[in-house]
Amino acid sequence: IRTTVRERRRRKNEQKEGQRRTEEDMAAALEEDQRGQEEGPSNQALYAEKRAYYQSRIALFEKYFAREQEKIERAKTDNREITVTLPDGKEIKAVANATTPWDVAMGISKKLAQASLIAHVDGNDWDMKRPLESDCKLRLFSFDDAEGKELYWHSSAHVLGEALELEYGADLTIGPAIEEGFYYDCSLGEKTLSPDNVDEIEKRMKAIIGEKQPFQRIVVSRDEALGMFAENKFKVELISNFPEDATISCYRCGPMVDLCRGPHLPDTAWIKSLKVTQCSRAHWRADVTKDPLVRVYAVTFPNDKLMKEYTRRIEEAKLRDHRLIGMNQELFFFNALSPGSCFFQKDGAKIYNSLIEFIREKYWEYEYDEVVTPNIYNFDLWKTSGHAAHYKENMFGFDVEKQEFGMKPMNCPGHCVMFSHRKRSFRELPMRVADFGVLHRNEFSGALHGLTRVRRFQQDDAHIFCRQDQMEEELTGFLKFLDECYEIFGLDYEMKLSTRPEGYLGELETWNKAETALESALNASGKEWELNPGDGAFYGPKIDIAVFDALRRRFQCATVQLDFQLPIRFNLAYQNEQNEDERPIIIHRAVLGSVERMFAILTEHYAGKWPYWLSPRQVMIVPISAHALDYAKDVRRRIRKAGHHVEVDSTDRKMQKKVREAQLEQFNYILVVGEQEKTNDTVNVRTRDNQVHGERKLDDVIAVLNEEKKTRSLECMFEKEKREKAAAEAPEA
Repeated sequence: IRTTVRERRRRKNEQKEGQRRTEEDMAAALEEDQRGQEEGPSNQALYAEKRAYYQSRIALFEKYFAREQEKIERAKTDNREITVTLPDGKEIKAVANATTPWDVAMGISKKLAQASLIAHVDGNDWDMKRPLESDCKLRLFSFDDAEGKELYWHSSAHVLGEALELEYGADLTIGPAIEEGFYYDCSLGEKTLSPDNVDEIEKRMKAIIGEKQPFQRIVVSRDEALGMFAENKFKVELISNFPEDATISCYRCGPMVDLCRGPHLPDTAWIKSLKVTQCSRAHWRADVTKDPLVRVYAVTFPNDKLMKEYTRRIEEAKLRDHRLIGMNQELFFFNALSPGSCFFQKDGAKIYNSLIEFIREKYWEYEYDEVVTPNIYNFDLWKTSGHAAHYKENMFGFDVEKQEFGMKPMNCPGHCVMFSHRKRSFRELPMRVADFGVLHRNEFSGALHGLTRVRRFQQDDAHIFCRQDQMEEELTGFLKFLDECYEIFGLDYEMKLSTRPEGYLGELETWNKAETALESALNASGKEWELNPGDGAFYGPKIDIAVFDALRRRFQCATVQLDFQLPIRFNLAYQNEQNEDERPIIIHRAVLGSVERMFAILTEHYAGKWPYWLSPRQVMIVPISAHALDYAKDVRRRIRKAGHHVEVDSTDRKMQKKVREAQLEQFNYILVVGEQEKTNDTVNVRTRDNQVHGERKLDDVIAVLNEEKKTRSLECMFEKEKREKAAAEAPEA
């Protein structure tokens, strides 16, 4: 690709035109806001206070942008040829500091260019219209890719930030992309936003999108950045944390300039479908002791079809909200007397205990030993573990007899105390220690959210103390354990191997052995996995495991983490075959994560229709009349004796009404009894989905219920029996 004089002139004219357009946008925005019309004088007053600051910020940006353009123009005169290598190995000739990823994509096909949102240049994020600088490997990503979605929503967050500045004179803080959509936190002084403000924010954003404002990038020094954002104390704090010699990138769209590493869309017109979803409260740095902020959430998509699909999923998610189902089914509640600590009612406790019992059975199968450890420790323990220095603000602490104590936020330090209680031999390893102890973490009140973010919880927490040569076998065993559990729940999951970060601690050889063991265990699992290089913890590599529910939402629950540092901190050792002390490896692992969080995920995954083995409402017996009540009670006694949750509806309502009520209350089975059933020692079987399975011997029904509970089936066993019978009777093809 050769850059001609004509091409350089064309690009220079485009840059001038873009600058002229954004200046016109700024002028138009100022003119509109100076009218002081029907949108509310308070908004205009807030904006008027910040107008001079916004204008000075733009003036500085234009100065630095001109400097950037001069550098690019000077570099172009070299007309230096470079080679761009595509993922398939194909090589394309380009011109340094002139050719962009967009140019490369257009050279392949216009369709590819229009679909590509972000480039990776030698693995680094890159704007599609930012010139390439040297020989490189190039990858392009669309909205279908995670990288494309993140860029799309990050660029959209800048549009939201611009709208908040123009509409309310906001001091912007941070505006990241999130799992689905984005938000922007801002300070509005005494003003707050409510759902009533959503429409005006959305209207302003749509106007910005319609103006096709280009995203422009500059690189500035720390001092230059401080000068640009001098009147925004939040940005000043962020910039001040950078090293003095740091180079900082900033992006502009229209009259808004923000600190940002980028990259971004070419211009705002790439945003096609928009919805502002929520206004809420937040605090700077997520700290309730710091400035209160307003948080605005929104989502955007490249087309209306995706927005409709999103809206449908959100409406479905609202119906599945575990807080709503928990209230309707009387499973749990929260009370201001103990914020973040759940009250599990009798039916909720049945589910909670079933989850724990399930894991206990797997512990027995995989030969874990359950222990019970204290809830309160002297802070000397947390000083040894390192939590006192790095986690104290998230702990509940108090004084006892002039000594500082703390509620445990995790079990691993206590398990280290147990390991070091006496001398250990290599013959005792691996030592698998499991603990359902109650944990407490001092989460900010604003961060509490149903069962997914609480202060009091339990984990299926276990730690494996093992030799280096046992790591692979133990990891393989855990991944099998995990897969069997998630299959029972009906949850899909993904795994990523996070490897050695830059600031790792420990011996390189040990890290290499650990990463090899993790990789071998992942390969042995037969499941697909991804490499997440450099994202391990400083004390050891890990496998990040995320589950997906029925709506394909992603949750972090399980974990498996190798730890080389905690054994050093607690000076743990075992005697090897030569009677020499040797340091064990600790494997932190969990399947449910916190029981509370998994409870919430499964509630929404099943939409409150619990599989039989987890259901707190398994069987409802409906007597047709008062004459059948004694038989109904006898049926209940026999079913309960077999270990099932069973109730009798002894009200004087009609049978049809009782059946319908039981179905709405999500009883898995409704057993109708009358004089005929009493005579025959039978029950008439129905399900909550109104499938009628007819009259059956009570002992046979109990046998089916036992099997469905024992196997933890996700399917109704009567339906399975019906399907298998139909398949057996069907003529062969």
